Amino acid sequence: MPAEKFITQLHSPTPAEFAQLRAKIGWGEIDLTLAQTSLDNSLFHVVIREHTKLIAMGRIVGDGAMYFYIQDVIVDPQYQGLGLGTAIMEKIEAYLSVKATSGATIGLLAAKGKEPFYQRFNYIERPSESLGNGMCKFV
Repeated sequence: MPAEKFITQLHSPTPAEFAQLRAKIGWGEIDLTLAQTSLDNSLFHVVIREHTKLIAMGRIVGDGAMYFYIQDVIVDPQYQGLGLGTAIMEKIEAYLSVKATSGATIGLLAAKGKEPFYQRFNYIERPSESLGNGMCKFV
């Protein structure tokens, strides 16, 4: 697929685009008001489009000082394997290299089997010698 078809933008997708992309990868449906609030409260967004169609995205949430959390790194299944996830993470890492100063923590929850992808960007698995299991709660 020609690279000129892909446009990288540093802004939020629409709530409908966000919900649709999440659904495409099996993360279920979400309310559009909830999606809008979530997107509005993010620190950073990056999207990749083929012409006007959203095909990949990622974002960062957190307090903007000590805690940054990489969230929703998603590539439409039809476009996986083209390096779009890597392009998203490179933009995220560029943002974090400026905003996350000494003492900050950057976290993420990798989808099962995706840990090696994030290890390429120097993220470590939990548990480890010094860190316990990561945990979460779904409401």
